Amino acid sequence: MTVRVVPMRAGSCLNLAAITERGAPWRVQAYPAGFTLILHPTRGPVLFDTGYGADVVTAMRRWPGLIYGLITPVQFGPHDSAREQLRVLGFPPEEVRHVIVSHLHADHVGGLRDFPHATFHLDRRAWEPLRALRGVRAVRRAFMPELLPDDFEDRCAWLDFTDAGDALHPFPEVADVFGDGLLRAVPLPGHAPGMVGLLAQEEAGLTVLAADAAWSVRAGREERPVHPLARVAFHDPAQEATSGAALRAFLHANPAARLHVSHDEPEGWTAP
Repeated sequence: MTVRVVPMRAGSCLNLAAITERGAPWRVQAYPAGFTLILHPTRGPVLFDTGYGADVVTAMRRWPGLIYGLITPVQFGPHDSAREQLRVLGFPPEEVRHVIVSHLHADHVGGLRDFPHATFHLDRRAWEPLRALRGVRAVRRAFMPELLPDDFEDRCAWLDFTDAGDALHPFPEVADVFGDGLLRAVPLPGHAPGMVGLLAQEEAGLTVLAADAAWSVRAGREERPVHPLARVAFHDPAQEATSGAALRAFLHANPAARLHVSHDEPEGWTAP
């Protein structure tokens, strides 16, 4: 058995290219808010994140969400949500029973309220440091608690990490999301607390969904640091550097694996 990975995007954000990669030009660039549809043989349509949603746009119209919109301008149209795109593909929201959440930044959980029957799979370490934050303190961490469903915590299935052993070196831990080896979460903290990536077993081989461990596929494979100004926003810059090095080492050891990151075009994939 294998899964099929379908990269998608729900809106985009604007940033200066020089912030996302040291030495790049100081010009505004649009970056996709990527999410992934994963077609699982027994679990049906599974999402890895959701990108932005209409709730993000609403939140940015009032304080303190205005701050988020000023720092990270968002481009989002009426048909850009994960819910609407999946509906076009024949997957109504009630059929989505599982959302794997890489981390809790607004551009990754903006559509969670659109999937009322989904269980949320994430690292408890992503939730604990943020759960009590509100107002400006939350927005400073790119976290908007109003984006989460009211019963969010009740619907969480915390990832169960175990020793990864030598097979996934240098990742120290792994969580087999459904216990079938098809989707395995690995820790990539630093950019945000408790951030995870996902190793998806496709028919063609391994696909690595690395969330925000790098701004670009190139930076995920090569050491291309962000501007120091960007590091100010990281939850833990030292931890982020360690996670980036682990990702690069894993990809070096698995050169046939495809890499997807949230804010760049997916590697080795063409639309059907």
